[in-house]
Amino acid sequence: MGSLGRVFYTVGFWVRETGQALDRLGCRLQGKYLFHEQLSRHRTLMNLFDKAPVVHKDAFVAPNASLTGDVHIGRNSSIWYGCVLRGDVKHISVGSGTNIQDNSLLHVAKSNLSGKVLPTIIGNNVTVGHSAVLQGCTVEDEAFVGMGATLLDGVVVEKHAMVAAGALVRQNTRIPSGEIWGGNPAKFLRELKEEEIAFIPQSATNYANLAQAHASENAKELEKVELEKVLSKKSRNEYGSLLSSSGTPLGS
Repeated sequence: MGSLGRVFYTVGFWVRETGQALDRLGCRLQGKYLFHEQLSRHRTLMNLFDKAPVVHKDAFVAPNASLTGDVHIGRNSSIWYGCVLRGDVKHISVGSGTNIQDNSLLHVAKSNLSGKVLPTIIGNNVTVGHSAVLQGCTVEDEAFVGMGATLLDGVVVEKHAMVAAGALVRQNTRIPSGEIWGGNPAKFLRELKEEEIAFIPQSATNYANLAQAHASENAKELEKVELEKVLSKKSRNEYGSLLSSSGTPLGS
């Protein structure tokens, strides 16, 4: 980022901070008539100087996820609630149809024992289970990373390979196609069955479909959400009145 870019970045930052300060001042001036709606400082997408996340228009990113810096999300992929993808010193790439499930962390290290700074690359139709940690590694197309697994720098998970839940995969380990590895440290467990391999892309498809429902719900404006609440409550009351008038017990 050049000197002029840094000036604009700094000015923009202070304008946003001023807006927060004015909100707090307005709340104090309102006194006892105050309706205080706390402004959230959370930003789902945050640039880091000249590095900014790029998200495909058909991808779903949960509102409380955090994507920072050089992060690319492909078509029909989903980044679920509480995930952190921090592409500050190297890029993070997530392909198409991939799901990164709740509370997972994707990062890259500025330095490591090998002296190499590797990006984190996730292929197409990959499932990364809840609370997984992936750093400076590569997960190829249609691979599966179980819940709570940790993949360290230089790890490669080949296509149609699986990392078991809770596994710790040490640096520079390659997990061959058609195998499942697990444990701490992770070791070869067995060959995958045909139905297990077939399950991997199906899992990705299931999450892609589920993400559409979440994206639709999250895209609703506040007024529409409140209207739906009122209509739902009215419908329940009318249904209850109908049951009461017919003499049908509500608990039956």
